[in-house]
Amino acid sequence: MIRNYGRPFPAAVIYPDAIYRIGGSGRSLGHTFDDGPDPVATPRVLDILDRHSVRATFFCTGMKVQEQPGLFARIAASGHATGNHGFSHLNGLKTPVREYCSDVLRGRDITCSNLFRPPYGRLRVRQYRILERSMRIIFWNLMPYDFDSTLSPDASRRILMQRLRPGSLIVLHDTASSSALLYLDRFITEALRQGYAFSLPDDYSPGV
Repeated sequence: MIRNYGRPFPAAVIYPDAIYRIGGSGRSLGHTFDDGPDPVATPRVLDILDRHSVRATFFCTGMKVQEQPGLFARIAASGHATGNHGFSHLNGLKTPVREYCSDVLRGRDITCSNLFRPPYGRLRVRQYRILERSMRIIFWNLMPYDFDSTLSPDASRRILMQRLRPGSLIVLHDTASSSALLYLDRFITEALRQGYAFSLPDDYSPGV
């Protein structure tokens, strides 16, 4: 597997006006989680975040929100931001424009959020142009591949710490198979010790 730990390619080239980082001159990070809410992983993630008084953004699929409405409500009640990750996690490059946009809009109606992260970081130009009219499209610039079972949890954590910079917009996953569950507490502790603060979407900036 060829891994890209930075901004998703070719999205970063085709959609330079989308959001990939945290703005400002301070040591701010954007901490985001994709693919939930998951009945096993999400409560554990929320507990860790709460212990550190850290807030994150959860990009949820509409299908899982329907399955776990109480858990979705807990995310919001805990002070975290919520975003739309589509209803059924479609790959935009493999899905017709109308079908894809309909799925995303359905996810928006369920999550009640105009923040949208494209699943896999992949969507067509026409899809992007339609969706950007009513949503903030948010990618990332740091992905430590916590979903990759061939990469050890310690290796994923090292990638995250080695590539961490002020303005990093991090994507992890609140799923039962994510290795982030094994190092999240340690990562937050180290980041806070280094003087980083965790920001919510109001501080996200467009461009590189």
